[in-house]
Amino acid sequence: MPAPVITSTQNPTVKRLVRLRGSRRAREEERAVLIEGARETARALAAGWAAQELYLCPALFSPEAAALAAQLAEATDLSREAFAKVSGREHPDGVLMLADAPQACWPQLESSALIVVLHGLEKPGNVGAILRTVDGVGADGVLVLGRGADVFGPNVIRASQGSVFNVPLVQAEEAEAWTWLEEEGFRLVACTPDAPQTLWDADLTGRVALLLGTEHAGLPAEWRATEYAVSIPMRGQADSLNVSTAAAVVLYEALRQRR
Repeated sequence: MPAPVITSTQNPTVKRLVRLRGSRRAREEERAVLIEGARETARALAAGWAAQELYLCPALFSPEAAALAAQLAEATDLSREAFAKVSGREHPDGVLMLADAPQACWPQLESSALIVVLHGLEKPGNVGAILRTVDGVGADGVLVLGRGADVFGPNVIRASQGSVFNVPLVQAEEAEAWTWLEEEGFRLVACTPDAPQTLWDADLTGRVALLLGTEHAGLPAEWRATEYAVSIPMRGQADSLNVSTAAAVVLYEALRQRR
């Protein structure tokens, strides 16, 4: 006998999912990651994430969602109204998964590892876009310093299109990250507009950590004061790039040098 469909937007399960979607504190208290969307869910499952709870709305399925749903284990069905209440998207595709938040784990890296260090970034769109580029380049990981954006929050997951699940990711305090980078022998490369050396003239091979700060403040002085700093040439009226665009430019130059 099929399980009943949750139809009421006042159902306790619906209210809990709404709270998890909207509150970082609620997700941290439950140690839960809320993943919405067929593409994002498929990428999480392919990366080895286990579904603790699955919620589907067949009335909203895209072709991609319908194909994924046919492969999924037992799930709870929501009505169109209930799923719309839970969803954070204008055009949801009817797939939502809850997974356990991962344990923090420093990655084991090759001698020529390339990683990105994000200092103070708060906008989920920027963090998600950088994770997507890191995944596309095949870089080896990302360090997120401080709390900043919630790297496993729904908005970062969506902006990364699920790449967040394919990238080794560590959130750490500054002192802890600095110690780890030194112990692991990374050459720290500060990406900052006032650096006299352009990324074209810099050596971005070997074990390198690219340091990126916020657009309004950049990197703090202690992170800019590395032995190596690079800038992106700016030849028009604009004097800077969006941080996710800058990250893409530098990462692909590093990839070019390593090809």
